[in-house]
Amino acid sequence: MKSWYNNLELEGLYNMKKSTNNIIIEFLGLIIGCIFMGVGINMFFKPYTIAPGGLSGLSLVISKFTGLSVSTIMLLIGIPLLVFSIKILGKKDAIKTFIGMIMLSVVLKITEPLATISVTQDVLLSAISGAILLGTGLGIVFSVDGSTGGTDLIALMLNRVVPSLPVAKCLTIIDGMVVLSAGIANRNIETGLYSAIALYIVVKVIDAIISGFDYSKAFMIITEDRDELKEAILNDVKRGVTVLDGKGGYTNNDKSVLLVVVNNKKQEVHLKKLIRKVDPNSFIIVSDVHEVLGEGFKSIAT
Repeated sequence: MKSWYNNLELEGLYNMKKSTNNIIIEFLGLIIGCIFMGVGINMFFKPYTIAPGGLSGLSLVISKFTGLSVSTIMLLIGIPLLVFSIKILGKKDAIKTFIGMIMLSVVLKITEPLATISVTQDVLLSAISGAILLGTGLGIVFSVDGSTGGTDLIALMLNRVVPSLPVAKCLTIIDGMVVLSAGIANRNIETGLYSAIALYIVVKVIDAIISGFDYSKAFMIITEDRDELKEAILNDVKRGVTVLDGKGGYTNNDKSVLLVVVNNKKQEVHLKKLIRKVDPNSFIIVSDVHEVLGEGFKSIAT
């Protein structure tokens, strides 16, 4: 009985330590992410009023019209949005979003002097550099399950009011309006175009940070030489194979479908040559894989 109690106590301490470590990692990720975002916004976007969507972009545009600081505007818009969306987010996510919002506002205030430093006179280069930094920052924040608030809260509320309007479409409309307003604020259509380019880069960088830069391709091989091809893949390519049962829609004949995932270009080329050699009549579907988790690839636990 005592041994069981001790084991339970040790397990509780382990879980507590693990939980504490996760909180520290999330907090550090939030700080680092906000620093990247603050530098990108103040050093590269603010001097040219480049607004790549989101609450930060909207705040930059309003700052141009009013003269108020970007950090102040973000809080003036963000906090009421957060209050109205607590029911949608839930208390836990609302608190995390509030912490992220405050942290980003503080970092934006600290990095404000960077707006006076002339890093480059090239607006396009400034848009690209700022987008890479902002995207990296957001990617880090999202990867630790954090949030800094933003126009996604508006999209969620609009979706509640008009359920037929998807959140993704709401975000696209809002970001599009922010990008357009940047051109209006600067009285220059080129600013809007630079903002659109920056928005595209931000989205791509976020995807790269969250999903990683892993190269993976999935092969679906429809074959009648299942066993021979399976053995060849296992022994020559050294990749795992999943065998699925299939049936031809036209012929009604039984077929075997082999699912194989490779993680580099060399394996992809090798596998194609191997299939051509073993079963030249096979039907192959090759597709890009967004992310692969499990044995032989990235650990599910990370």
